[in-house]
This record gives sequence, structure tokens and C-alpha cells, in this order.
Amino acid sequence: MSTRKLSNISLAEFQAFLELAGCKYIHTKGGHEKWTRSDLFRPVIIQSHIDPVPERIARKLIKLLGLTRDDFHEIMDGKMKVKKDKERYVLVKA
Repeated sequence: MSTRKLSNISLAEFQAFLELAGCKYIHTKGGHEKWTRSDLFRPVIIQSHIDPVPERIARKLIKLLGLTRDDFHEIMDGKMKVKKDKERYVLVKA
């Protein structure tokens, strides 16, 4: 289990994570960005006017993507990558 926290993640860093996690940016409307991925039932919505991203929001969105806090840090460190395997996304070593 990682001791690294999810607090003080900049908006740009979280947007980069969403791209690395296979999400696609759709649009911004009223200060909220909409991201989607083919295996999700609902889009990922982040507030584009709050920087850094609040820890509870980051935790909730990472869980929505089916990932853990450790997965988040490994993806951001470049140790793991998210690949599409048929209709679902899986983690593979980089």
C-alpha cells in the first residue's frame, strides 16, 4: 500500500492522468470538463476552475475508473500503462 497521498494534485496533472488512463476530453461547459471512456457508464466530470483537485474528488474519480490510489501513482510515475483489451481497459507494465 502506498503512503503517497492524493492531496495537492494540480488540475493539469489530473488531466494528464485522465489521458493516460484512456479517457477522451469531450468539452467544457460552465467550468466543468467532461471526459469519457468507452467502458464507463457515465462520464468523468471535473471542475476546471478548482486547482488543485480536492482529494475526495480525485479518490472518487479514480474509483470510477476502476483503479486504486497505488495504480494512480504507478501510472503517473510511468511504471504502468492502461491498455484497451477488447471492450475493457487493463493495466500493463510499462
